[in-house]
Amino acid sequence: MQQDSNLFSHRTGEFITLGTGTSVGIPIVGCDCQVCTSSNPKNQRGRTSVYVGAPEGGFLIDTPPELRLQLLREGIPWVHAVLYTHSHADHIFGLDDVRISGYRLEKSIMLHCEEIVEEQIRCSFNYAFETPKHNTHHMARPQLEFQRINTDAFNLLGLKIQPIRLMHGTLPILGFRINDIAFCTDVSQIPEESWEHLEGLDVLILDALRIKPHPTHFNLEQSLKVVERLKPKRTFFTHISHSLEHEEINASLPDNIELAYDGLSVPLNGPPG
Repeated sequence: MQQDSNLFSHRTGEFITLGTGTSVGIPIVGCDCQVCTSSNPKNQRGRTSVYVGAPEGGFLIDTPPELRLQLLREGIPWVHAVLYTHSHADHIFGLDDVRISGYRLEKSIMLHCEEIVEEQIRCSFNYAFETPKHNTHHMARPQLEFQRINTDAFNLLGLKIQPIRLMHGTLPILGFRINDIAFCTDVSQIPEESWEHLEGLDVLILDALRIKPHPTHFNLEQSLKVVERLKPKRTFFTHISHSLEHEEINASLPDNIELAYDGLSVPLNGPPG
């Protein structure tokens, strides 16, 4: 069924924040706060993820629960691979939404992750990796293969990927640098050996959960201190809670720093205008 659709492209040369919300998404079920009831679409945040339109195809960073809706919104017909930052539910539980990609491309979708993430995915999606006990239709099981990664750089679909060790509370996770864009979500500490991979950035996309401190995420003040040290050309904050109203917070931030939003696209080569 491999096809080259005239209706969709894989958005070559774009780095798109598909989702920019915290683990429960925004609006939060049952919440009537200013942000959760806002009519501004930039306050409506799916769980955090990224799409990268590489020269030889497209890949994701993380597979959140809203993935299908995010791909439909951006007109992305398929993906060739996934990078994983870590295995928390809001970052892996949309994995089945790449099943259609394997079917259309007639090949396995490569999942690039650390060993601990692979173990959790195999457990959570056991039907995809175990021999079925009963006959089922040919499209029922996702076509997936794991590619183990660490903090060594590697090539993917024509791009160099530099994994970056980060800490999410006490959990070691990964960020990724692709060209001069770095994506660092769910981070509460940057180990000293990782700072060198964040120098000279055109764009930094960084976790900034809320105003108040949090044990496993940077708050806004901490994220601003990271930006002050690194001095990227542009910064966008992601993994945003409902305590940060888009327009209000942006008006308070320094030049070249702003909240990301679902569907933000920046070029892979050079800073956005």
